[in-house]
Amino acid sequence: MNHAQKILVVDDDAAMREMLASLFASNGYAVETADSAESALEKNREAEFDAILSDVRMPGKSGTELVGELRELRPQTPVVLMTAFGSIDSAVEAMRVGALDYITKPFEPAAVQLTLERALERRVLEEENKRLRKAVDRTSALGDLIGDSPAMREVFALIRKVAHGRSNVLITGESGTGKEVVARTLHFHGARAERPWVPINCTAIPAELLESELFGHVRGAFTGAHASKRGLFEQAEGGTLFLDEVGDMDFSLQGKLLRALQEREIRPVGGDRAIQVDVRIVAATNRDLQEEIRESRFREDLFYRLNVIPIHLPPLRERRGDIAPLVEFFLAKHGGGETRGVTPAAQRELELRDWKGNARELENTIERALALSDASELEVADLPPGPEGSPDAEIPAGSSLTRMAREELALKDLEDLYIDAVLEYTQGNRVKAARILGIDRKTLYRRQRQRDEETED
Repeated sequence: MNHAQKILVVDDDAAMREMLASLFASNGYAVETADSAESALEKNREAEFDAILSDVRMPGKSGTELVGELRELRPQTPVVLMTAFGSIDSAVEAMRVGALDYITKPFEPAAVQLTLERALERRVLEEENKRLRKAVDRTSALGDLIGDSPAMREVFALIRKVAHGRSNVLITGESGTGKEVVARTLHFHGARAERPWVPINCTAIPAELLESELFGHVRGAFTGAHASKRGLFEQAEGGTLFLDEVGDMDFSLQGKLLRALQEREIRPVGGDRAIQVDVRIVAATNRDLQEEIRESRFREDLFYRLNVIPIHLPPLRERRGDIAPLVEFFLAKHGGGETRGVTPAAQRELELRDWKGNARELENTIERALALSDASELEVADLPPGPEGSPDAEIPAGSSLTRMAREELALKDLEDLYIDAVLEYTQGNRVKAARILGIDRKTLYRRQRQRDEETED
């Protein structure tokens, strides 16, 4: 919340300091002031601020010099500079040495408040990057990306191969398959891991605002543009820009994105100056972009520009071998520090469901069941019911389950066929099959050996 965020205002003009301090305090911020760069540096040695707003021209050290020294002292603290219109060149120079943004005097209170909020959003983004980086370090070799199926092992191998490159990546798959997790893993296991990770959902922002979000705008570019704004391309400089649901991007904006990718430069809305950017693009979509191209809803040239390295995530129902490790991961994630598990029957139920919402739906199911159950192991009764009227698992033609449904068989034959069906389902993995069947692995081996001996007789 705002009242927990500390702001430092640096200006040699006492009236300006008091006006800004009053404005920010009225919006719930904790505000301190400094009348010089030297005083500001001293305050930063004693405490950390969430954002700093500083004048450029001051007696002694300038705002530009302050930014340079703060880069060494408090590299995570965003600095916004205030400058007279005629001194914009010095503000631009300060941004080159590390300032986040600048605002020109005179300014409206609403404009400076908006600029401050954007700086604080950047601080939150930096903190989230640090948290994600630590999370990746704490988990497995590929962070939160979980899977043991052949398809996921291929994804792991591809990520390791391309993470350190700069080529654009397009991740495809149904909703909930983990596309953003793959994108994060690519970033935090690559050469750009220490640089910004900037995600944006292309469906969450109206088309008329998305251009400004991506490329930024200059002051006065449109109604309400009270201050210049750096776009996400600039914020992601040196790092990764993740374009989630890129298939939903407005067609007219696709051409501008294509130009940015081709030229590796952007032009802010209302601006006349091109800005060079070094950003890796990772995009994701749950749409069939080839179909979108045929229907003239997506540019073919943009598709090929994004699809340099394609990564496809199959739905969970096509890689059921990943359900068990995902269940274990979600149990640990949402278990509140307790060791929680599932009964063999509940595990079988989870592995036979269709999971139309994929890993996201599975996680929701586990989190809900943990919240409603006090038991150390989740039972089938703790799980929310599956969709009505449709079988959770598709039964392939010619499978053992098909024979069970069509033929009149003795109980022992049914048991043998059920074991065969589970082994088909686990692709011959006897450890997983034994867990699903609810029997010891040695018992499974013994049953198979006995049947083989009976067949030989």
